[in-house]
Amino acid sequence: MKTVSFPHMGNYYVPVKYFLSHVLKANVMVAPKISNRTVELGCKYSPEFVCMPFKYTLGTFIEALEEGANVLVQAGGGCRYGYYNELQEQILHDLKYDFTYINLVSCGKTDLKRIYHSMRQIDKKFSIRKALYYAFITSKMIQYMDALDDFIRKNIGFEKEKGSFLAIQKEMLEEFEKVKSFHHLRKVYKKYKKKFYQLEVNKPEKTLKVGIIGELYTLMEPFANYDIEYTLASYNMEVKRYTNVRYLVFEKGKKMKKYLKYAKEYVRFPMGADAMDNIARCKYLCEKKYDGILHIKSSFCTPEIGAMPIINKICKEKKVPVMFLSFDANTSEVGLKTRLEAFYDMIEMRDKNETVLSRD
Repeated sequence: MKTVSFPHMGNYYVPVKYFLSHVLKANVMVAPKISNRTVELGCKYSPEFVCMPFKYTLGTFIEALEEGANVLVQAGGGCRYGYYNELQEQILHDLKYDFTYINLVSCGKTDLKRIYHSMRQIDKKFSIRKALYYAFITSKMIQYMDALDDFIRKNIGFEKEKGSFLAIQKEMLEEFEKVKSFHHLRKVYKKYKKKFYQLEVNKPEKTLKVGIIGELYTLMEPFANYDIEYTLASYNMEVKRYTNVRYLVFEKGKKMKKYLKYAKEYVRFPMGADAMDNIARCKYLCEKKYDGILHIKSSFCTPEIGAMPIINKICKEKKVPVMFLSFDANTSEVGLKTRLEAFYDMIEMRDKNETVLSRD
């Protein structure tokens, strides 16, 4: 029997495993969690100047193959990462691994006919009807996860009992893995939504708010950004992040023209990946009076490098502090936390000064 594995990106391994387990007659193996060894393997066998998401996923593939996987599933991407599947496959074959490589997105496009034939290679009895049914459940699972993640980011910094939000989230994900139907999934979602909303928080009426924008993989994979969201939340701040799988899969195509129109004084054309989206979001966050903006990306991320001067211009015009963070294999966690502390001190002092001036 085939053993299928796939890269990590946050907690999205739960819906991916759920979907593959129900539509394929195969063992579905979650790869080992990303670790320093994953990064070392990815960097060792990748071209030097390739982006970090390529290195993270390559390292994950190697560890999955070591654990016994013989089918690798890759989702590609909306930037040059979408063209990397052939290179990753060649590197792994050069390392003498024997496997089947299935890429769901190639050159930024999804070929359903090719995906169908790829699935039939794994399971000759692969059913389109069954796949559509579980794709619907999986899509709803992703939307529920993302909705509750938004709530967590707004409130986790103010929880009375430390670790309570993450403990309930872990329980919820474990139950999500076991749901048997859409109605069962909805029931579990409502149960945990109620639990989240019942958690006690010490949240003042006015809080410092920071928005996070940038390259999608580095935003959504906590290991890639050193759990930056929870570090910020620990300073008793609300955290806002727009990029998630719900947005990328279900909303992005519909919102591109809207974002272009909204930010037309700064950008006239899509810039690849989420660069144009982030410019529009930066403008929106500034106009909504957020206290600060963090732009994060992996090193050598070309679209975001192009967006950075425009984002800096917007923040200067709107007088909102912005900090740019670039992550690679040599990024120091201690150095990162020092910069975040300084950023927090700056926006806190700025907020206090504005409060005093408004009273005067």
